[in-house]
Amino acid sequence: MTEKDFVNKIRTAGARVFIVGGWVRDFLRQVPAHDKDYMVAGIDEETFQQVFPHAPRVGKAFPVYLVDIDGCHAEVAFARKEEKQGAGYRGFAVEYGRNVTLEEDLYRRDTTINSMAMELPSGEIFDFYGGREDVKQGIIRPVSHHFAEDPVRALRAARQAAEFHFTLAEETKEAMAACREELAGEPAERLLQELKRALLTEKPSLFFRALQETGLLAVTFPELAALIGKTQPEAFHPEGDAFAHTMLVVDTVAAETDSLLARFCGLVHDLGKGETPAEMLPHHYDHEVRGQDVLKRWNARMTLPKKWLQAGLFVISQHMRAARLNKAGKIAELLLKVAASPMEIADFQAVIRADHHSLPPYLEEAPAIIACMQQVNGSQAPKSLRGAAIGDWVRNQQVKAYQNYKYHKQGETKL
Repeated sequence: MTEKDFVNKIRTAGARVFIVGGWVRDFLRQVPAHDKDYMVAGIDEETFQQVFPHAPRVGKAFPVYLVDIDGCHAEVAFARKEEKQGAGYRGFAVEYGRNVTLEEDLYRRDTTINSMAMELPSGEIFDFYGGREDVKQGIIRPVSHHFAEDPVRALRAARQAAEFHFTLAEETKEAMAACREELAGEPAERLLQELKRALLTEKPSLFFRALQETGLLAVTFPELAALIGKTQPEAFHPEGDAFAHTMLVVDTVAAETDSLLARFCGLVHDLGKGETPAEMLPHHYDHEVRGQDVLKRWNARMTLPKKWLQAGLFVISQHMRAARLNKAGKIAELLLKVAASPMEIADFQAVIRADHHSLPPYLEEAPAIIACMQQVNGSQAPKSLRGAAIGDWVRNQQVKAYQNYKYHKQGETKL
């Protein structure tokens, strides 16, 4: 059915229907809005089911129905009130039904920019808590004390600050800080979901710095918090400590590529510096070894996507030597490892370039060199070779392919 048909059915049943949340916020920001979330008020669940008998219910704690509107399975929720009675995001007593008002529903929401509603079909926007002005001013502000009742709202506020380049109001920072104890016990998958969305923003560092400022980084991403205060040689890292360097790298990678995998690898490439002994500072010898253990512990705590773990371990182990290699055999070996890794070649290049501010010539030409080396295979080996000798021959020929490429490239440069 069309949205118009849906609205007419709700209104015929004596109820009201609204678009709520992020869609209204983005409409006022004049940016493309995401999927519409609908909310109905002045109707009970039994009546709704009679009007939409084929709509499946997907909400458990409170009614949310999937209704086919304009070719999409749109979520339709009932106006509701919540009272915190337990720990975490499940610890709520929920009241919904015909008597819950629009204003009461919006009051329970996290921030003012997310607490507006547009009524259909009139298009009138209801803004009881100053969301329109906060959108205009670029401020993220809590609606009420309800903000701290779901601790992951603190991560969401930090992520939206990064996503929209909005400022966190002082009362928002205070509300975020109040989430610290309960946030430490939140399911890891909720933190991972916000991490993914934060890494997709234009400047991910804003997310992590907001968590740092409000004392939440250590309880959400302790591996990153450990980088704070870990000094580095100023000649190589004038930007500051290992945390500042990591923030610079992840933003630089984000400016170059939309790849979520590359951005994550930029974020974790120097994790080992968080465990550098104080007496070794400002140097970080063997941090590429320690960093792999840190990432494995992070994965044990949060269960990272498999490709994230594999690519992250690869980048941690190779990011220092990649800029230093000069022997043909070692270069050929690394390039083939890059090709076999879960990363695209361009992802690896983006991280190394961000970390070292440039690429060695062999990495600049990596796709072409790898293509030449991959033309070599065991079927081309001399018939007299057997077993391991074939593998040795292939590796030698691949190194020669790299050397030939380099030789011809240098010749072209001289010409």
